[in-house]
Amino acid sequence: MECYCKSKKEFSECCEPYLNYKSKPSTPQELMRSRYSAYVLGNGEYIVKTAIKEQRYEDDIELIKEYAKSVAWLGLEILHAENNIVEFKAYYEDKDGIKVQHEKSNFIYEDGMWLYKDGKLFNSKIERNEPCPCQSGRKYKKCCELKKLLY
Repeated sequence: MECYCKSKKEFSECCEPYLNYKSKPSTPQELMRSRYSAYVLGNGEYIVKTAIKEQRYEDDIELIKEYAKSVAWLGLEILHAENNIVEFKAYYEDKDGIKVQHEKSNFIYEDGMWLYKDGKLFNSKIERNEPCPCQSGRKYKKCCELKKLLY
């Protein structure tokens, strides 16, 4: 099965070893991808454990699980990765339609592993001429945007 993070690798060769704690991401991009896969799978424990210590709140595990299950994750697009920064777009669908989370994330290397520090969110929307996040192969304007307008 292809990995949830859209790396074009098999899940077992990509994010699964990180999510099972059999290995550690060696780059911020690998950590970003594995955290996306954790959201898809509702693995709140992994999300909390891969954040810096100051942001680890055990109470968040259940909240993350609930949030992850309330949306359908559609895909991840890495826009730029350099040093300790990864800029990405994560596409998802909730009860109000398809949305995008566009973030520039900061990571730090601490205690022998990469950890999520924080991120800057951008107010983004899916552009009409972009490929549709539902992965139909059509442009957004000819697919899910059209469906949204019709219903």
